[in-house]
Amino acid sequence: MDTNGVGWLGAIIIGGLAGWLAEQFMKSDMGILMNIILGIVGAVVLNAILAAFNVGFTGVIAYLIIGFIGACLLIAVARMFRGRRV
Repeated sequence: MDTNGVGWLGAIIIGGLAGWLAEQFMKSDMGILMNIILGIVGAVVLNAILAAFNVGFTGVIAYLIIGFIGACLLIAVARMFRGRRV
């Protein structure tokens, strides 16, 4: 897992913040653990997509933005498959 130079602890904290922001933005109701998971997994997934296009970012702000966008995408995909609001 590539943490964009923020380290594991930083990835957890920033991932939690990114997941919480995505939860607020997408108006979903999830717990803190799911926020952390969505933020980190969202960042990893979006980083993999960006790497396929030879685009890469490092740093705390970039990890937060990528985690937020990735978590929003994951919430949207979950809503599509569940057929109801997450």
